[in-house]
Amino acid sequence: MFQSSKALTLPIILLSFLLTGLSQAQESEDQTVELKIPENSVLSDGVIDKKEMAQYLVLANKQLAYLTAKATEEYAPVLEIDNNAMPAAWMLMNDGVTVKELTLDEAAGDAPASIRVVMFRAALKSIARRGKINAAVILYAGQISEENDQRALVVEHEHRLGISATKIVPFVIDNGQVKYAQSVTRKKPFQLFYDDKSGAPAAAS
Repeated sequence: MFQSSKALTLPIILLSFLLTGLSQAQESEDQTVELKIPENSVLSDGVIDKKEMAQYLVLANKQLAYLTAKATEEYAPVLEIDNNAMPAAWMLMNDGVTVKELTLDEAAGDAPASIRVVMFRAALKSIARRGKINAAVILYAGQISEENDQRALVVEHEHRLGISATKIVPFVIDNGQVKYAQSVTRKKPFQLFYDDKSGAPAAAS
């Protein structure tokens, strides 16, 4: 899927997902919304009320938007100065408000970008399975293909309530500032909180 060099070349299939018309628009960050998920509600005793689940999926999407906005804000300066920006990851803690960046230990060394993505997934999976976080995102950028030099930011995100998707965001650097185009989102297999969709609360709704 990736080249072995530090820079990522994204799968050519992403070409069909990308849209034109670059803009500076990013997802709005709504910090006025109560983001904490009460314990022992949706996930208790394996019993999930459909109406309650629908409400919490709305909340989960807001949490993912909140986390993604925080993560892309912190990642943008890296994109602006480094054409081969390495992947990075952030977590939304159980309080639903605190966002923390996940760092790899020295074992990562000079590992290429593709390996770092795998390492982030493994580290986040360990944390997620211990119930320490509500959501997680991994960000990395790459050239669409060897033939297409359009760059795109890839945001892999998951939420413990049963959302798992990849967001593709084309971008350019204009006068030292990153400018994003309209994003496209596609579902992806669960990798962090659950082994597959059957384990996610949303699957039972």
